[in-house]
Amino acid sequence: MRKSDSSIKQLQNSQTRFHDGTIGCINLPFFLAISMLPSFNVLGGDLQSCSEDPLTGWYRDGCCNTDREDRGLHTVCCVVTDEFLEFARSQGNDLITPAPEFNFPGLSAGDRWCVCAQTWKDAAEIGLACPVLLEATHEETLQVVPLGLLEENSVQDS
Repeated sequence: MRKSDSSIKQLQNSQTRFHDGTIGCINLPFFLAISMLPSFNVLGGDLQSCSEDPLTGWYRDGCCNTDREDRGLHTVCCVVTDEFLEFARSQGNDLITPAPEFNFPGLSAGDRWCVCAQTWKDAAEIGLACPVLLEATHEETLQVVPLGLLEENSVQDS
């Protein structure tokens, strides 16, 4: 079950700019704080923004935030590749074709997106993992993907 459009609109203005200029994903409205899990990354720090263009995340807030309703665990912030997109499509998860009814623009290589932890891990196990931004990958990912595997496939934010 997805959050209502009005909830999504409120979230789009919920990011925080930290003293060093980075954008984080904290201080969300109270009604979301009740269900959303704490916003920490896999390194234990504050969760950083993944992408605002295209606008990503379970909450469409630009961050890989999650809650217990996110059964796909859309928590891995990555820079998608053509190989990964084709792999995901072969698994029944078409990330290429736009789906406006779900506020989904369709992705192309180079886009950043919060992908499902299990899909990313499955791709990694056959050598098709796309690069991961650790600071923007939610700590809940560690329920599915070992930190070492994420680190092996990590890139620095540019």
